[in-house]
Amino acid sequence: MKAFYSDHFVLPLPAGHRFPMEKYSRVRDLASKLAQLELVEAPSATDTQILYAHDPSYLLKVIEGKLSAEEQREIGFPWSEKMVERSRRSAGATIAAAKTAMKEGISGNLAGGTHHAYRNLGSGFCVFNDSAIAARTLQKEINPKLKIAIVDLDVHQGNGTASILQNDSSIFTLSIHGENNFPFKKEVSDLDLGLGDGCNDQSYLESLAKCLGQLEDRFHPDFIIYLAGADPHEGDRLGRLKISKGGMRQRDEMVFQYVLDRQIPLAFSMAGGYGKEMDTTVEIHFQTIQTALQFQQQY
Repeated sequence: MKAFYSDHFVLPLPAGHRFPMEKYSRVRDLASKLAQLELVEAPSATDTQILYAHDPSYLLKVIEGKLSAEEQREIGFPWSEKMVERSRRSAGATIAAAKTAMKEGISGNLAGGTHHAYRNLGSGFCVFNDSAIAARTLQKEINPKLKIAIVDLDVHQGNGTASILQNDSSIFTLSIHGENNFPFKKEVSDLDLGLGDGCNDQSYLESLAKCLGQLEDRFHPDFIIYLAGADPHEGDRLGRLKISKGGMRQRDEMVFQYVLDRQIPLAFSMAGGYGKEMDTTVEIHFQTIQTALQFQQQY
């Protein structure tokens, strides 16, 4: 199985910044020990690909460093050329994983899941929306009739993704998230499920099973982009849910089993994870990669 990484394109952050940038290189270090995994440097998303999901004026502001102080605060990162390059590579990794999955069944991005980015602005540590960009790129460059579902299991709603794709009937957006969590103004996905604080394994997995059933009944996807956020875990600083590490593994298994049963290709991304202990977040992301590898070998 191929997985695409971009952690060596480091985004310079001020001391004490709360974004866990270090987790990406630590996940890759662990993943490099998996014999059946091929790690590939992420390509850079082109302007054309980014414009499948974003407004030209916004792309220009990002490239030329003309984001206002307020726009940079909304993103949560100070502008730099390295920020632009990393954001391009993160989107490019999801594109590459999606194109690889079309041939090989499952492939992954060891970053990505930047689902808070809107068509014309960034937000919540997200500059470009890699899922929307990758979905549109598959349709533009591989198969215009491809029906794609974005299954977003980050603890925060995929508000930017829902907004960008709200009038696109060829791409189905599914978000299972904490109802009382960021973003506090939710957008409308094709299927939203907001969970209460303290949701446990049983309730979470039952909810996921029902949502996957609805996805099947309503859409019949040909391809899935899966945001495997680590932040529903009980040890997450921002998550507010109570999903155990075993429950997180079962979540991943349920999604991968869904695509395996139907022989649907899938590209996954890491999305969020803000563990009280970074080791916990890294272990959960690594667990997702290990689970993906087991299922990819069954295609």
